[in-house]
Amino acid sequence: MTPTEPRAASPALQVLSDVFGYGAFRGQQAAIVEHVIDGGDALVLMPTGGGKSLCYQVPAIVRQRQGRGITVVVSPLIALMHDQVGALEEVGVHAAFLNSTLDLAAAQAVEREVIAGRLTMLYVAPERLMTPRLQGMLASLNERGQLGLFAIDEAHCVSQWGHDFREDYLQLSVLHEQFPDVPRIALTATADDHTRADIVERLKLEDARLFISSFDRPNIRYTLVEKDKPRDQLLRFIRDEHEGEAGIVYCGSRKKVEETAAWLVSQDVSALPYHAGLDADVRRRHQDRFLREDGLVMVATIAFGMGIDKPDVRFVAHLDLPKNIEGYYQETGRAGRDGAPADAWMAYGLADVVNQRRMIDESPAAEEFKRVQRGKLDALLALAETHDCRRVRLLSYFGEDSQRCGNCDNCLNPPQVWDATEAARKLLSCIYRFQQHGQQRFGARSFGAGQLIDVLRGKVTDKVTQYGHDTLSTFGIGADLDESQWRAVLRQLVALGLVVAEGEFNTLAMTDEARAVLKGEVTLMLKTPSEVTPGRRGRITRSGKAAGPKAAPIALDAEAQARYEALRAWRSEVAREHNLPAYIVFNDATLAEMAHRLPASLSALADIGGVGAKKLDAYGSEILRVLGTR
Repeated sequence: MTPTEPRAASPALQVLSDVFGYGAFRGQQAAIVEHVIDGGDALVLMPTGGGKSLCYQVPAIVRQRQGRGITVVVSPLIALMHDQVGALEEVGVHAAFLNSTLDLAAAQAVEREVIAGRLTMLYVAPERLMTPRLQGMLASLNERGQLGLFAIDEAHCVSQWGHDFREDYLQLSVLHEQFPDVPRIALTATADDHTRADIVERLKLEDARLFISSFDRPNIRYTLVEKDKPRDQLLRFIRDEHEGEAGIVYCGSRKKVEETAAWLVSQDVSALPYHAGLDADVRRRHQDRFLREDGLVMVATIAFGMGIDKPDVRFVAHLDLPKNIEGYYQETGRAGRDGAPADAWMAYGLADVVNQRRMIDESPAAEEFKRVQRGKLDALLALAETHDCRRVRLLSYFGEDSQRCGNCDNCLNPPQVWDATEAARKLLSCIYRFQQHGQQRFGARSFGAGQLIDVLRGKVTDKVTQYGHDTLSTFGIGADLDESQWRAVLRQLVALGLVVAEGEFNTLAMTDEARAVLKGEVTLMLKTPSEVTPGRRGRITRSGKAAGPKAAPIALDAEAQARYEALRAWRSEVAREHNLPAYIVFNDATLAEMAHRLPASLSALADIGGVGAKKLDAYGSEILRVLGTR
């Protein structure tokens, strides 16, 4: 027994085994579960796929069995409520949700279950939790000692510093005020120091125990490339790396979502759009298809994804730069929840950097908020432009030390760097001459990246001659570099905070920090522009087509692979009958273990992870029949 595991005969471990079919907790789960069962408050930071749900589901079941009543789970997402309730009912735990999808009769039926004490868990949105009707029901339960636990999922939504602030979450401080004796557990996958402090303050969790798990997702390979016809880059990435596999593509605007999804479909990639501007019924249908079908690509804004538990998302791609590392980490974390290899791929360019800075500068927020957001963007740009291990840089942002991962683009294909000091001095000098020339002849007018690069390369255009830029001393001094190379230099100078884009027209200006470079007082080593797409792990044939049936998450011989495919086909039928995503019936790892171990009895089947008592009773005989061992 490890120091972090509960006692062998503990109620928590019994629930984990009997209900969920697992023999041991992972990481800090055991310590969290025991602390909450004992009535302690907790703030849990655990990466996507790390098992956050069990941290409150196991205590909820144990506390109800001990007579302490119902657990109320606060979640911002209707889809997550549906899936979690469906998964709990599959393992024999009575749960329900109250949200806008229920009509009056259905909502009243759930309320009767709550009042009668028959529910183990109730999922609600924060705005529903604050209604006088539900508050009255909770007060009545509390008076009878039947209010056992509050679980606040996606707790970063309470923070103005977080990447997904939701005003409804601010009301949740009343839980501590109105129900001071009911323990609370708040959970999130992403929170830097600012966000963490905000969660503690706004949810009144000053006395809560803090649990921070490693943020490392070693199965995810991080690749970031410079934009060069990004749609074509994306298509090559999908065809070469993930043909026929499920993935998510994030875009920065609704228009780009729809255009990208339509273009992928025209290229024979099964894709659907998702954004907040679509009809609610369309969004629901698209999300349901993504959860239930194999091989779909969802093209979406950040309106899609939080709470999506689909375990076999093999890639997450970004066609636009996110706002900060927290958002990037949360979004990429939706890949590879099953622990199998997955990819986080992003194409970014100078326009992304300029646009993000402009949105911060032009927002009506307070200057302190803008300052913090600029810092977060700078950290993301540093990740994008780093020469060294992406994972080390990413984990360092969350305060975690690590070693080179050997599994990101920079580790697999170390980028070339070059002494760009003179190129940077030429570029900065050209910006300086622009400013001088503009003030003398055109007042305050300045010019953007395109004009700057044309002048550096000595390119005669109508605009160059119109404004007399062909007479500048810097005209043509950068003819030795092509346009893409100059754009890479400029983008990296912006990322380093040496150049900023200001005003409505994104005009370029030097910062004070650039003066030392301009004077030649520092050496500047920059990354050589290149696109790196590491090869796949043997899943793709030379033609770029997927190699045969869907591979199992563990190595199987031919006979076991055939059994695995038969189990997946059986699971699909069960999922359709129950109107559930297939992974809620059994995940791929559990099916692969069945196919590998070939259990010949119900007791042998029960020893496989993910087979709890309810599922063994419901499906055991059928599984043995499919395996041919009954």
